[in-house]
Order: sequence, then structure tokens, then C-alpha cells
Amino acid sequence: MTQKMKKPDIKFGTDGWRGVIADNFTFENVALVAQAISDWVKKDTKKIAGKKKVAIGYDARFLSQEFSESMACVLAKNGIEVYLSDKMLPTPSLSFGVVDIKGVAGIMLTASHNPAKFNGIKIKTYQGGGASNDITQKVEAYLGKTPVKTIDLAAAKKEGKIKMYDFNVKYLKFMKNYVDLPKIKKAKFKVLQDVMHGSGSGILYDVLKGGKIQAECMRDDINPSFGGVKPEPVAEYLSGLLKRMKKEDFDLGLVLDGDADRIAAVAPGGEFLNPQKVLALLVLHLVRNCKREGAIIKTICGSTIMDNIAKKLNLKLYETPVGFKYISDLMVSERIIAGGEEAGGMGVQDYIPERDGTLAGLLLLEMMVCQKQNMKAILQDMEKEFGRYYYDRTEIPLGQGKYDVKKIAAVKKLLGKKVVEVKTYDGVKLICEDESWLMLRPSGTEPLVRAYAESKSLKKTMQLLAYGKKLL
Repeated sequence: MTQKMKKPDIKFGTDGWRGVIADNFTFENVALVAQAISDWVKKDTKKIAGKKKVAIGYDARFLSQEFSESMACVLAKNGIEVYLSDKMLPTPSLSFGVVDIKGVAGIMLTASHNPAKFNGIKIKTYQGGGASNDITQKVEAYLGKTPVKTIDLAAAKKEGKIKMYDFNVKYLKFMKNYVDLPKIKKAKFKVLQDVMHGSGSGILYDVLKGGKIQAECMRDDINPSFGGVKPEPVAEYLSGLLKRMKKEDFDLGLVLDGDADRIAAVAPGGEFLNPQKVLALLVLHLVRNCKREGAIIKTICGSTIMDNIAKKLNLKLYETPVGFKYISDLMVSERIIAGGEEAGGMGVQDYIPERDGTLAGLLLLEMMVCQKQNMKAILQDMEKEFGRYYYDRTEIPLGQGKYDVKKIAAVKKLLGKKVVEVKTYDGVKLICEDESWLMLRPSGTEPLVRAYAESKSLKKTMQLLAYGKKLL
């Protein structure tokens, strides 16, 4: 059967297409995207050897499973062999699965860290990384050009056009081999993980079971409303975890976002480790404890501590626009030790070019085992050596102000300090003579402006964010 074409209002942003469920994220529009992806697969992936196979997965969001089945039926009717996840799963597991099945692409039904009313679609390449702008622009160009073709789900399964698949099997096997699991299992650390009602639930348990590590999980039930908050690993949504880390005897707190590709951490005593610190710790562990070699990556809104680490360890440092797909591209073309974005996406060497919150957490645990210290002691050592920076961000709805690039870039002083460098290739970043900085950038996934700031005092960082609001 076919569906009537409609002029779509669908745009892929920093990390896929996001829309409000029952508003523009509808079964009709999901089918339109599925048809466009089918056309892209058939017309633009001819250089990739093998059958046209696509992996499809979904997270814990409302209707994600049903949307994934709708996508699968469209691709199957277009002659594409579909491997459909038999359960909700983390995005990294789906990404790893694309490589496992030797597919040409992957599709993940998720809106990641967005509020519960959103859902979305992420496209993954045959290498397991995020789709580049070139790919998403081609998919957008195909939208509405071909009538949507679909098939009944039960019939597609019976005919073998849609294969139900457990992507977690190979994914878990890889992670168990990536870290020194026998050594980790002998340690007696206590770990508390908050999965924020997302699809990363149970993965850490499966990796660590049978050892002496005591792992406990919070918010591991399925709740499509995410308890009324965004499933984003930032301090304002983690009051329960922070309280328990302050009062109870845990050596490390770990946080995953809604689809488990992002991470944050908490040290004993309840100190929140933003992703900038997590990335710095991963680099130090991989270089000093694991003897990895290569370059490192941060985004334009990344912390100055990465510059200090690169300088002292004599590592090449790349800086990219916001969006893990830019880091992913470098991980394919260069030898990269680790790269990370401000929102908590971390990628590491000898893995697919993808971010993975669970794997990053396991590496932090491995770091504690190697150094025989809890995370608080490791953090203190790092900041003593490379400097203590206070990094924070806030979100400003676009309706509260106007984003004027020229006006922001023309600022000469911030809180009395001279602006010595201005970067405008992704938002506007104002860097001062004392290493403090402020950045304002429209979100690629939500209707708001994100303000980022960093300095050597918490008070000044808060003042910089307040000044950023005034600029709008």
C-alpha cells in the first residue's frame, strides 16, 4: 500500500531530527523520513559493499518502539533488509550493531536528553558514527519526493524482510574486552549509577556481575515522563544522586542520559563532575595508565583544562563545532585517543566513532582501580596539576531575547577583563585575558540559546552567565 505525499517540515539538526510527539513527530512524518532514508540507502550507498542492510533501534520514550516498527516496515517494503531490535537499547549498542551486521546505516528512535514530549531520529553511518551534514542534507532532499511504501509488520517478519535482533550481545562482549575486567572485578569499590529512566538500564550490571564491585542503580524503571525532568546528565536534574553521594559511602557516581550515549559523574561527598572534567580524566587515564597515543578533541565550548593537558602531555588538540558528528569524523580520519562534547558525549580509541556513556563510566572505574584511589582523590590530583576551572551553562528561551551575532562579537570587555579572542564559527565565544570566557550559541535541537562560561572562580562563572543573558 502507499500513502499520499505531503510537503514535510522536517529539519535535521546537530544530532538528528527532533520533534514534539503528536505535533510534528507523527507516524505520518516518521514514515516520510523512513522513505527518504530508503531512497538515500538505495541511491547513495552504492560504494558500501554487501547487501543493503539497516539496523533499527529504539529507547524508552513514549511510542519509540511503535515508531521504530513503522520505520522498519517502510524500509522493508523498499527492498532493504532490516535488523530490528527486539528490545529497547542504548544508542551505542545500536551503533555498534550497524558494524556487527555489516549494515549500510543505522536508525535510532530517540530524542536523547530532550524533554519527554519530544522524540527523534538519529541516523548512523556504516562505521557506527553519527551521520554527517552531507548525509542528512541528502535525506532532507529526498523528503516527499517518493510516495511512501510500507508493509504489514507481521508479514514482513514472516517473509524474513524484518529480522528481530538482540544488539546487546555483541555490544556487551566488546565492552567486557575493552577494559581490564578481571582486574576491575577484584576491586571493592562501590558505584552508584543513575540511568534517569533511560534505555541504559542494566548494562553496567551485566558487565560487572560476578565481581567484588558493588554497583547500585537509581531510576532504572521505565518512565516515559522521566519523572518530570529532562533525562540530561546535568546537576539540576540529579538531586537524588547528589544527596546519596554526599551521605552514603560510594566511591563513584555515574549518570547516563535518556539513550545512554552521554555521561556525567559525581565524586564522593556529592561533587558534580561536569563532562569537561570527565573528558580530562579519560584522557589522563588512557594516556598514562593505558599508554594510548594520538590526538585529543574538544568542542568550541570545551574547557581550558584540555588545552593545559594537551600542552603538558605534548598531545595534538583538535577543536570542533558543537555536535559529536564532528568528533566522529575526526575519529575516522585521525588517530584519536579520546574526544568529547560539552553535553557529555565521549568517544575513545579503538572503538566505533561513537560516544558511549556506559563505556566512559567503565573507564573511570578502571582508572580508580589502576590508581587505587576513589574519584575524589583522583580529581584533586588532576586539578592540582592542571588547574581548577569552574564551568557551567544555562539555557535561554529564544522568546526572551534576540540572538545578534554582530552585537555579541563586538563586546570588548567581560566583567572588566579585556576580550583577547573572538570565535564565531559556531555561535560566539569571547575569550578574556585571564582565561575566563563566555559563549552564546543557538541550540541545534531545541528553540533556545545556550550560554556557556568558565573561569577560575564559581562566582565569576555565574556572573558571566548572567551577563550573557543581558546580551540577549
